[in-house]
Amino acid sequence: MRLKYLNHYPEHLQNQIRELIKKDKLSGYILSKYPKKHTFQTDKALYNYTQEFKAQFLKKQTLSKVIYDGKINIIHHALGVHTFISRVQGGKLKAKNEIRIGTQFKNMPEEFLRMIVLHELAHFKEKEHNKAFYKFCIYMEPRYHQLEFDLRVYLTQVERLGGLY
Repeated sequence: MRLKYLNHYPEHLQNQIRELIKKDKLSGYILSKYPKKHTFQTDKALYNYTQEFKAQFLKKQTLSKVIYDGKINIIHHALGVHTFISRVQGGKLKAKNEIRIGTQFKNMPEEFLRMIVLHELAHFKEKEHNKAFYKFCIYMEPRYHQLEFDLRVYLTQVERLGGLY
């Protein structure tokens, strides 16, 4: 069985997930670690949630917009997208930073939403997925890699049987 969300992880981890699937215990594994979904259901709540992290870790950056976007997964094959737009207005350079989060994150645990928000905020500092980028992600969220793995496990479950929350 191919696990598309986990294909770059070591085979022994993929085999553990395959075994949970075979025994129909994958949803129990996820729910035991992440028992409930978050409460940030509106774009305004998402913006305020993101703004708190931005204020804590990226004080000099501006954040123009944060919204849930139903087209993200389809168009970009991503979970979140950041955009940076520069415009000249009246002889001044204006910067606009936006984050769009896939609507599927409305019904997921807060830990997964936090991981995606922090991932997109990290792009404000580091544009590429390089060593410095992941170092900054870990600085903001020490469990970043575990959360990313668990999110990919969750997405495997969603693809197989639908959401849990």
